[in-house]
Amino acid sequence: MPEAVVAAARHLLRSFAKPCRILAAVSGGSDSKGLLLALHSAIGNRDREGFSLAACTIDHALRPESAGEAAAVAAFCAERGIPHLVRRWEGDKPRTGIQAAARQKRYELLADAAAALGADCVATGHTRDDQRETIAMRGARGEGEGPGGAGMASTMFYGHRVWVLRPFLGLSRADIRAFLSARGVEWFDDPSNANPLFERVRVRSELKASEEAPVAPWSAAQRAASSARAAALIETHVRVHETLVAEVAAAQAGNTSDADWRRALLSVAAVLGGRNHLPGHATIERISGFLQTGAPGRMTAGGVVYDRRPNGLYLYREARGLSALVVDPGETSVWDGRFNVTNGGQHPVAVTASQKDNQWDQRLIDSGLPPGVAKRAVRAAPHIAPAQADVVGSIRAKVECRIALYDTFLPGFDRTMADALALLFGRERYPAPPVHDVFDRNGEGLGGLPWQGDARTLC
Repeated sequence: MPEAVVAAARHLLRSFAKPCRILAAVSGGSDSKGLLLALHSAIGNRDREGFSLAACTIDHALRPESAGEAAAVAAFCAERGIPHLVRRWEGDKPRTGIQAAARQKRYELLADAAAALGADCVATGHTRDDQRETIAMRGARGEGEGPGGAGMASTMFYGHRVWVLRPFLGLSRADIRAFLSARGVEWFDDPSNANPLFERVRVRSELKASEEAPVAPWSAAQRAASSARAAALIETHVRVHETLVAEVAAAQAGNTSDADWRRALLSVAAVLGGRNHLPGHATIERISGFLQTGAPGRMTAGGVVYDRRPNGLYLYREARGLSALVVDPGETSVWDGRFNVTNGGQHPVAVTASQKDNQWDQRLIDSGLPPGVAKRAVRAAPHIAPAQADVVGSIRAKVECRIALYDTFLPGFDRTMADALALLFGRERYPAPPVHDVFDRNGEGLGGLPWQGDARTLC
């Protein structure tokens, strides 16, 4: 259905709250090139209405041909009057986990390009084929309780910097290639897409051989409704002391048969542990079993201590694996996955675990924590001091809690819960996406991108 490709691009434009500049991520492959042409066609002479298009190609510098391919995309854009940037991944590449590292770097460079070109959002060409592969991969990893539970979202907020839109999740790669072929447009095929060393390539091959498509545990609307209810449970049942300790009433702590409460509690624990994902199924079952007994005691999972006492449940970071960090003047760095530390002074500062800090200890006790919990939790509190022994004077450092689950990749259907976590830990809400595809607290759509095909597999 070649006509469906431009229709999806037009629908994206109608979904915007206001006209803006869109940055298309274009590798030169069929999906991204189809995205660029469809948006270019849909915008057409709509520039006078405020919409405009720019493009960026990320050269990962992993193959000798990549620079030439990026240059070819630049020429393709120039022929159509589309502003275009090439951003290259410089420096050494990791020996393992190259695809995950490339994904992270790709979004980082796209965010830089969006800022340079004055774009309000980034659009990518992810398709229904990519969605099927993602659902299968996340299901195999046991990520159903976490952000992978509904596959990729149609919107995603990256790095607290820019919203990424995926308007082609309802389209197949065959649709897009038919659209390009009808216009006599060629594309590149990245040879890494056929390399069986990569997980996605293996999964793609398995799906081709299978007659059944993987099914997501939830549709996007179901996921949004779950996130809204989890957010309400967080607001009602969880109190956080000085960003270090979460307190839950004893009656609610063991209610882990409620999937939304379980997810809410595990998400709070992930923030306290500096983790960017929820634990796997086996660990979740172990935590649930411990909490459902109702008996006092302690267990540790994901770097977080679950401290069950007669008067309630307390969660705090385990005092192990806490490395030191040096932050240079004017820089912001992440310590232990839990805190963003900004050095506003003139000298480097060192961030370490306090182990014993009477000031932190007293603040936790004054907030209403049992002294035993406070003394344990304070061992993992951040302590900031001059990195150089001969430096005297005051330290100008800002410490902000980091929401590791969502500060890098925030799926649009989880924004309600992300906001609840941000407020719980003393942060502001996340910015709203530029398109009307958010969901209210009942999980009802407020308009936006269409869910084409089976709602269980598209999101």
